[in-house]
Amino acid sequence: MKKYIFLLFTILIFFNIQAQEIKTMTYFQNDTIKLDLDLYLPQKKTNEKIPLIIFAFGGGFSGGDRTQEKDFGMFMAKNGYAVASISYSLYMKGKDFGCKGTLTEKIKAIQIGVSDMWQATSFLIENANKYNLDASKIFISGISAGAEIGFHASFWDYKLMNLYKNNLPENFKYTGFIGGSGAIQDINLITKEKAMPMLLSHGNNDDTVPYAAGSHRSCPTNASGWLILFGSYAVYNQMNDLHKDVELITFCGGGHEFSGYLFHDGKQYVLDFVNDVLSGKKFESHLIVPSKKKVVNSGKYLFCE
Repeated sequence: MKKYIFLLFTILIFFNIQAQEIKTMTYFQNDTIKLDLDLYLPQKKTNEKIPLIIFAFGGGFSGGDRTQEKDFGMFMAKNGYAVASISYSLYMKGKDFGCKGTLTEKIKAIQIGVSDMWQATSFLIENANKYNLDASKIFISGISAGAEIGFHASFWDYKLMNLYKNNLPENFKYTGFIGGSGAIQDINLITKEKAMPMLLSHGNNDDTVPYAAGSHRSCPTNASGWLILFGSYAVYNQMNDLHKDVELITFCGGGHEFSGYLFHDGKQYVLDFVNDVLSGKKFESHLIVPSKKKVVNSGKYLFCE
């Protein structure tokens, strides 16, 4: 009986994997680096172009792997969407990305990762017909450092900040952003003209990436690696001020451990968000999730009391 159950379980896993196509390809290469991506495609063929979600993993620009969120790629592909999970340059590997690091090095790490993201986007647009992708419906997403890549790829000046060949279409804009515990260097980069629909999640006690406005890794102002960032709650308020579509999930009392929520337990929120954006639905919401942990400094956020 146990052998039968094990065999059935193995068959179900195999069937689930085969329900989607996974293609690995190199999207960027030069004399020093070779970067690949995994493209998850729906198994069911259709004449309609497939919307795409580009995903960047977390790991402080020093670790992590594009295969970490394979379940997310398979889930979205099963529901009719393509996902491209990219590798990017881990510039901070062996370096200090914390308070004792160097500010210019931290910014450079983000800029290199963003430039890699732009190259991946260009590659996928150039090959859109080959894989039946809809180049006009490209979402960008990420966890932690990957979400920081997503924020800056969306709002930085492309021609000014791109380190490689400028090959994105003129006036290109992502369709929407999905970020887990991410942040942006300058909240004023999010303007009415550049804003796009967003789905964000964050713990309000995150001491790695600030939930609102604060220093990265909670560094003191005299630290060599002091970097001010604007996290999900600051972005949510900015989007509300601009009257743009945004959803925020706040984990009261939660820290950086919730950075991957949207791509793990919260995958259905991502699917609903993408469906809503593509259907033209207007929305604004703030889902507050109570925590079993003691909420520190709840006075800053009355909704967490």
